[in-house]
Amino acid sequence: MSQRYIVVFKKTASQEAIDKQADEVNRNGGSVKNRYSVGLKGFSAVIPENILLQLQNSLQSSDNQIDYIGKAKAI
Repeated sequence: MSQRYIVVFKKTASQEAIDKQADEVNRNGGSVKNRYSVGLKGFSAVIPENILLQLQNSLQSSDNQIDYIGKAKAI
């Protein structure tokens, strides 16, 4: 089941890297809702579980550009 998450990238992440991950989410059944570039770099999206697992696994990679992934909360 897809849930909404916020994916925050490291300050050093390129816009190209962020766009690539957002496009990957969209191509694989997710839906990017918002993109952030002021205050933090990243996006919020409804992310299918299989794509979420891929993103979480990438956190262990030495060339990882994602800072953290958190469940979005309604405000």
